[in-house]
Amino acid sequence: MSAQQLLLATRNAHKTEEIRAKLGEGFAVVDLLSRASWPEIAETADTFLGNATLKAVGISRLTSGLVLSDDSGLEVDALEGSPGVWSARFAGEKASDADNRALLLERLEGVRGKARSGRFRCVMVLAREGEVLGSFSGAVEGIIVNAERGEGGFGYDSLFVPEGFCETFAQLSREIKNQLSHRARALDAVLDFLINR
Repeated sequence: MSAQQLLLATRNAHKTEEIRAKLGEGFAVVDLLSRASWPEIAETADTFLGNATLKAVGISRLTSGLVLSDDSGLEVDALEGSPGVWSARFAGEKASDADNRALLLERLEGVRGKARSGRFRCVMVLAREGEVLGSFSGAVEGIIVNAERGEGGFGYDSLFVPEGFCETFAQLSREIKNQLSHRARALDAVLDFLINR
C-alpha cells in the first residue's frame, strides 16, 4: 500500500521532523520548504484555531491533496496565558527562539513554584481544496523552570518540564517527547480521523 500524501502548511523544519516521526511510514510528509514560490500565510487571528485555519485553507487552495496546518504555543498562567498565539513573536517580529526564551525568563522573574505553571497547546486543521475537513487539539501541562536546561528540541523546550517528569522537553529523548507533547496529542486525533474517515 502506498503512503498517503500529506502537505504541512509550515516552513518550520523542526515541526516537520516531529510530525514525520510521529506519523511514520504510512505517510509521505512534505512541507512548504519544497514549495518556495508559494506565499507565506499571515497569522493574523488571535486564536490557535484561527491561525491554523487560515494556513490550512490558504495553502489547500493551491493544491489538490490533503493539507495539515498547526498553530501552537506556550500559555503561562502567571502571564495570563501569554505568550500564547504570539509565542514565536513574543520578543518581536524578527525575534529568535533565544530572544523569546530570555524575555519569558525576564517576565517570570520573582515568580516561584506552582505559580510558574503553564501548558503547551497545539491546534491542527486538516483541509482539502479550501475546505476544512476537521480541527484537532492537544495540550500538555507543566512548569516553566527558571533557567534553560538541555540541548534538544526548539522554541521554549529548554524551559518547560512536562507534568510527571523532572527533565525539560530539551532534555527528554525525542521518542518520549513525541509520545506526550501537545503536537503528538493533536496528531493522535488527526491520525484517528484519517484512519477512520
